Order: sequence, then structure tokens, then C-alpha cells
Amino acid sequence: MLSPRLKRITLYFLLSFTLPSSGFSQVRHLTLDSCRQLALQSNTNMKISQLKSSEAADLRRAAAAQFFPKATVNAAYFHNQKSIQLLSDEQQQTLSTMGTDMVTNLGTNMPSCVPANIQTSLGTLLATQVGVPINELAARLIDALELDLQNVWAGAATVYQPIYMGGKLRALYRVACAYEELVGLQRSKSENDLLLSVDEAYWRLVSVRQKVLLAQQYSDLLDTLTHNVELMVDAELATQGDLAKVRVKRNEARMSLTKAQSGQALAQMALLQLCGLPFEGDYDFVEPLMLRPCNSIDSIDIQGVFARRNELRQLQAADDIATAGVRAARAMLLPNIVAQASYAVTNPSFFNGVQNRFDGMFTVGAAMNFPIAHAGSFYALRAAKYRREQVRLQHTEVEEMITLQVNKLNYELKVANAKLVQATSDVDEANENLRLAQASFAAGLISSSDLMQAQTAWQQAGSELLDARIEVQMDYLYLQQALGFDMER
Repeated sequence: MLSPRLKRITLYFLLSFTLPSSGFSQVRHLTLDSCRQLALQSNTNMKISQLKSSEAADLRRAAAAQFFPKATVNAAYFHNQKSIQLLSDEQQQTLSTMGTDMVTNLGTNMPSCVPANIQTSLGTLLATQVGVPINELAARLIDALELDLQNVWAGAATVYQPIYMGGKLRALYRVACAYEELVGLQRSKSENDLLLSVDEAYWRLVSVRQKVLLAQQYSDLLDTLTHNVELMVDAELATQGDLAKVRVKRNEARMSLTKAQSGQALAQMALLQLCGLPFEGDYDFVEPLMLRPCNSIDSIDIQGVFARRNELRQLQAADDIATAGVRAARAMLLPNIVAQASYAVTNPSFFNGVQNRFDGMFTVGAAMNFPIAHAGSFYALRAAKYRREQVRLQHTEVEEMITLQVNKLNYELKVANAKLVQATSDVDEANENLRLAQASFAAGLISSSDLMQAQTAWQQAGSELLDARIEVQMDYLYLQQALGFDMER
């Protein structure tokens, strides 16, 4: 009996030999829808468009925030080398001895009739009761007039609320909203253009693949004919000239097959590049079993087309931006009113003398700015109006071009459908002609040259049918895009 550990090791080696190696490439099946989704996910322009949409949304939010109050907090600290002295040194010296000088003057000017002992007693009394207090009061006054501003602290919290800005804020918000819509429309158009490019590359690859199969069948027919003519030459029923003609035609068919295979590789690389897939993978492109009907339009609702077309909607957004620009330029000529509330605090405090402590106060008020004469704003308003008129003229011109484009593409789709009907009929006739030619050649009623003509006609008819089918598909896509319909996702 094997141990559990030995069983696990044995099972591991068995699986390593029976399971396919991860190094083997697996075929990846791709349809038109999967190619579209891969292109949308991997395309760099789509990622940039997504970032632009997010940017436009934040700009709109930032414009809306301008309607609400704005709060700020400011703080400052300063260190000064010197303090402020309102009195000079001479003035301080004079004030500091003002009491003593006053008593001295009184003693000097005392009348001579006053006895000396009384003068002495009175001088002493004046010096102690008047001179000293006046000197002390002068000293306190000198200290009070010396401001200690070596360390200064200041701070303020302020709230601003716009009341009337001449319509500037509303114009800014409308510009942001129109810009967001414009970016969204540009993103939608980029997606439609990318999907159209994917469809073009896909149908081009489908056409080339079908032509490769057709070229292979044509080459096989000529290989069979060459073999039959070689047998006929051996039986002396055909000449070497007939065999040379067939071989030349066979070589041309092989060269056409090689060119078609090269075209298929290039067409596949172009589609893979749009899908963001590496070129070295193994891919199988699943073709649709049935092509959808692509009929032209009998009656075109041109007004509905105008309402759906992305270009006209972009121009409408541009017109909104230009109109908001006119309002913003006009706001430069109108008054602005702003309400403000703040609380300021300082150290030293000046509200009760000069004190080295924090103290503050509230302030509430409103400010108005009324422009009287500003030529620059007037010319800016005129320029904004000219810009708006340009956008509206472009709108009219684009409508005329769209009308011409829709009618032209609808006519081309009618012609393409007619070509498809004719090509289908030509293929049926070529198939029947080839069948009869092969039967006649086998019966010896026609030569190899006649059979080669039938085969060439059959190959050309098949190639024209493939071109007609793809042309109808692409003309239908072009018409749908011109009508303003989004590409199917």
C-alpha cells in the first residue's frame, strides 16, 4: 500500500503528463461585439475622456460652491528688534525729575520774610509729600508710553458671502454646466468614432478572409485543371501551349492567394491594434451567420437628425458657453456687493490700553464696488458677443453640411444595395456557367482556355459579391452615424 504522501506525489506527476502545458497557446474567439468592448476598455483616448468627464464634473461643483459662504483663518507672528518709545530720552529725563524740580523752584522762590527754620521744614514737607509722588507718577507715565511690541501675535477668522456680483457667479456656473455637457458629448462622439473604426477593421478582415477562401478555391480549380491538362498532353489531346497557358494562370492564382493572405494578416493586425491585443496570439474571428438587412430610407426627418447629431449638440453647448461669457463680461460693468463677518484677535491688546495678552472683537459689515468707467470691460463685452455670433453661424453651416451628408450617404446606400442585387445575380450566373463549362470540358466540347475564362469569371463574380456585401454594411453604418444614432454597444 502506498502512503498518502506518495499518492499525492504520484498523482502530481500523472497530472503533469496528462494536462496540457500552460505554454501552449489557446485560440481566442473574437466576435464583433467582443472587439468593440475590448477597444473601449483598452483605448487610451477613452481613458482620457473619462478623466476629462471627472474634471468637468468637479469644475461644475467648484462653480456651484462660489454661491456659498467662504471662510478663512489667518494667523501671524512678528518679532521686532526694538520696542516703541513715544517719549525721547530727554523728555523721559525731564519727566522723571519733574517733582524734584518743582519743589526746588518753590524753595528758591519762597519769600525772605519766612524764617529759615520754617523754610527748611516746609521744603522737607514739599519734597516728601509732593515731589516724590510726582516723580513716581512721572515714572509710571514713562512706562505706560513705552509700548512692548517685540513679540506681536495676530489672528482673524473671516466669513465672506457674495450677495450680488452682477451675475458673474451664475454665468460661471452655466459655463461649467455647459462645459460638462460638451465634454460628455465629445466623449460620446469619440466612442462612436472608435466603434466605427472597429467595425470598419472587422468588416475589412471579414472581406479579406472570404477573399482568401475564394482565392484558395480558385487556386484549387486551376490545380485540378493543370493536372487534367497534363493528362491530356500525355494522351496527345492537348498541346504544350495549352499546358503553359494553364500553368501561367495557376501561378497567377497562387500569387493572388499569397497577396490575399498577406492582406489578411495586415487587416488582422489593424483590428488587434484597435482592440489592444498583442499580435502574436492565436485568434479566431467569428463571423456572423447572417448579415443584417441594410435598407436605405425613403423619407428623412432632417429635424430629428439635427436633434440627434452630436456635432450640433456640441455647438449648442458652445453657444451656451458663449452666452454665459457675454453675461460674465457684462457683470464686469455692474456693481458687486459682499457681506463679511470676522473675528480678529491680537497680542498685545489695544482695547484697554496696551496689554500683553490676547484679546479680540467681532466685525460685521458689507462692501460694494461700483465700476464707473472701464473701457476694457466694455470692449470685452463686445468681443464676447462677436464670439457668440461666430458659434451661431457655425451652427447654421453645420446644419447645411449635415443635410448634404445624409442625403449623399442615403443615395450611396441605395446604389450599394443595387450593386449587391446585381452581384448576387452575377454569382448565380457565374456558378451555372462554371458548371456547364466543367461538364463541357470533361466531354471535350470546349478547350482549357474556355474553362479558364469561366473560372476567372466565377472568381471575379465572387470577389465583387464580397465587396458589395461589405460596401452595403459600411454604407449603412455611415448612414446611421450621419442620422445621429449611436453605435450599438
